[in-house]
Amino acid sequence: MSTSQPSGGESPTYDVALITGSAQRIGAAIATALHQRGYRVIIHYRSSAAAAQQLAADLNAVRADSARCINGNLQSQLEAQTLATAALSQWGHIDVLINNASSFYPTPLGSATEADWDALIGSNMKGPFFLAQALAPMLTRRAGCIVNIVDIFAEQALKDHPLYCMAKAGLAMMTKSLARELAPRVRVNGVAPGAILWPEPAPNAEQKQHMLDKIPLQTLGSTTDIAATVTFLVADAPYISGQILAVDGGRSLQN
Repeated sequence: MSTSQPSGGESPTYDVALITGSAQRIGAAIATALHQRGYRVIIHYRSSAAAAQQLAADLNAVRADSARCINGNLQSQLEAQTLATAALSQWGHIDVLINNASSFYPTPLGSATEADWDALIGSNMKGPFFLAQALAPMLTRRAGCIVNIVDIFAEQALKDHPLYCMAKAGLAMMTKSLARELAPRVRVNGVAPGAILWPEPAPNAEQKQHMLDKIPLQTLGSTTDIAATVTFLVADAPYISGQILAVDGGRSLQN
C-alpha cells in the first residue's frame, strides 16, 4: 500500500480496495484488515445494508472518509459493470479487487434447478470474472491486484454440493488464467478457506466433532486467518501471482 502526495497542491492519492460481499463474516474481516493497513475500503453488499453501514461507520470513526458502501447484485455482466462504475466513482480509482461474494447451499443431483445453476455459477464465477474484466484497465494502470476467495472444495468434492464445487473449481482456474492475462502489471491470487465458521444453521455437537476430526490442527480457523492471508497477498507478496493458498488447518491433506 502506498500513500503519495502529488505535486501542485493536489490531494493525496490513497490505495482503494473493493471487497465484494463484505458486510459480514469473512468479507468484513478482510475489509477491516485492509483498512488497518491504510487502505480505503469499499464495502459491497447485496442485502445486508444495516451490517454494511455499521461496518463503514466503525471504520470511518477510526479514520474519516476511509470506508464507503455500495449495493449491487453480481448475476450478470451488466450488474458487474454497474458495480465497477459505482466503485470507481467513490474515490476515482481502484487498486485492489477482492472477489469474496458467494452463494453456498446444497444442490443434490436430481434436485438441482437452472435457477440454482444461475445463482451458484453466477455469484462464484460470472460475477468475479466480469467484475475483474470491468476493472482490469484501472487495475493495470495502478499496478493493482486481485484476490479471489476460492474454497478447498474446488479440488475435493463436497457431497450434495456439485454446483458449488464446480463453480469454485472454475474460480480457481479463473485465478490462474487472469494471472496470465493481466501480467505483468496486475497480480492475481486466490485464498482457499477450509472450516472457518460453523455453517448456518449450526451443526450439533456430534457433527462438529466429525468435522474437527478431519482437520489435522483439530480446530476451526477464524475469519482473521483468512483476512491476514489476503492482506499478505495484497500488501506483502509482490512476487506471488497465479497461486491459491489453502488456509484450512491441513484439512486438504485428508482424503
